[in-house]
Amino acid sequence: MAGGNAIRGTRVGAGPMGEAERGEAAPRNRMSYWCSQGHETQVAFATDAEVPELWDCPRCGLPAGQDQQAPPPAPRTEPYKTHLAYVRERRSDADGDALLEEALAKLRARRGA
Repeated sequence: MAGGNAIRGTRVGAGPMGEAERGEAAPRNRMSYWCSQGHETQVAFATDAEVPELWDCPRCGLPAGQDQQAPPPAPRTEPYKTHLAYVRERRSDADGDALLEEALAKLRARRGA
């Protein structure tokens, strides 16, 4: 017996169709969300579920709200900071100059100059 497949003649997802076999569907509310690009997203929630204020737009990824006239603004993205930018936030130019002079003095002492 090749393959050893015990379930022959069926496909994935095949099965009884209809509410009689599956049971009744839970009652749902459809909510609309709008992003700042004007995309509308409709999401179905169970009637007893807590509906979130914001939903991510599946088309552009921006946050979407329930008020079409005033959608939430796009989040402000901070530019990438280099290691040097973080160091400059912590130290003043005078501190940097002092550290540089100290390192140069050690290097000169090691070289014997």
